[in-house]
Amino acid sequence: MEYLQTQGIRLPRLGLGTFRLQGDACRVAVEGALGLGYRHIDTAEMYGNEEAIGDAIAASGVAREDLHVTTKVWHENLAPDGIRHAFDASLKKLKLDHVDLYLVHWPSKRMNLPAMFETLAMLKQEGFTRAIGVANFNLALLKTVVEDIKAPIACNQVEYHVMLDQTPLRQYLAAKAIPLVAYCPLAQGRVASDPTLMAIGRKHGASAAQVALKWLLDQDGVAAIPKASRAESQQANLDAQNIGLDDEDMKAIAALPKDRRCVNPGFAPVWD
Repeated sequence: MEYLQTQGIRLPRLGLGTFRLQGDACRVAVEGALGLGYRHIDTAEMYGNEEAIGDAIAASGVAREDLHVTTKVWHENLAPDGIRHAFDASLKKLKLDHVDLYLVHWPSKRMNLPAMFETLAMLKQEGFTRAIGVANFNLALLKTVVEDIKAPIACNQVEYHVMLDQTPLRQYLAAKAIPLVAYCPLAQGRVASDPTLMAIGRKHGASAAQVALKWLLDQDGVAAIPKASRAESQQANLDAQNIGLDDEDMKAIAALPKDRRCVNPGFAPVWD
């Protein structure tokens, strides 16, 4: 497993996304992934599965120092006391004494950025989270956080895949040595039936999804967190790391349309 170094933590470049995994199914999926070698688990208070993930971690036998756990605060809880309350609840459900990365899940029109990051910085200073960061921040918001507030963010987690261009955002993050963590890296399954990706996959004895995932992991400063509940899919995602895409493959992928956004709720910021 490759890692990205950011704000004092080692972030495994391939993690397990858990959105929409619930209850026993979530616990079994996470425990299985840890058994296969995953060491990066991504969750959020909004997912409603932190308790199941905590059970899986406790049962896995994986040493805490070998594990990276990310969770997130929902956009309705960004007042300082709201962050504190949400964080305490998340930590209790996860049955941990700290998380590795705590993210603002979505920006809010009502958020007070300085107060918000002061609270997050205190959680880090107190040792409850090893690093802080953001998710779903557009370029304008990101610049405010990095350049004006000077918050030590460890990543920006955003939707990113072969069907959605994130070049301006990715270039800015790279210039600041801040990783981009790609969620929906398989475009919610849409990559699996793409003829171009399928053809590239046949050439390498791989699936279209594996090709799409390797395309992300080949980019400097990018990590990916595909959701996978079945052991076969989890192993396939791990195996994607071994594919070698060539220049011809990269040109074919570059020619694909890049305007397919899968996640765009009404409270999302205006995308650049």
